Amino acid sequence: MKQYIGTKIIQAEPKMRKVPAENCLADRGFEDGYKVIYPDGYESWSPKDVFEAAYRETSGMNFGLAIEAAKMGKKIARAGWNGKNQYVELGHDFSYTAPGDIPVRPVQHLDIDSQALVFVGTRGRQVGWLASQADMLADDWMIVE
Repeated sequence: MKQYIGTKIIQAEPKMRKVPAENCLADRGFEDGYKVIYPDGYESWSPKDVFEAAYRETSGMNFGLAIEAAKMGKKIARAGWNGKNQYVELGHDFSYTAPGDIPVRPVQHLDIDSQALVFVGTRGRQVGWLASQADMLADDWMIVE
């Protein structure tokens, strides 16, 4: 049997639910858990231990989860970055001007499928941003609006 790993961005909040007394693990017929809202609007409830084993808050992510968020179209940044409005996003369909002012659009890179990380800061956009070792090992990545 194959193994699978999933990554999705959801909204959730701690929420207790009333359960029948014979199924109750907690006092007074309530069980700790989380109300979960999925991207398509579907709402459900998840037991606390199951939820906390599967999900992390989007502030305080590791680099791998931050990259997954960027692939979903989210803007990501480190909490420790000291410039305002600095973030990284996934760019695609790049173009450039070749000698003789000939526009080349989009540039096809077979190995990266015309995608690259783009750093956005006070000086504009830096295409092909490379994360430092500190960035890759940090656990302070977050999704920014």
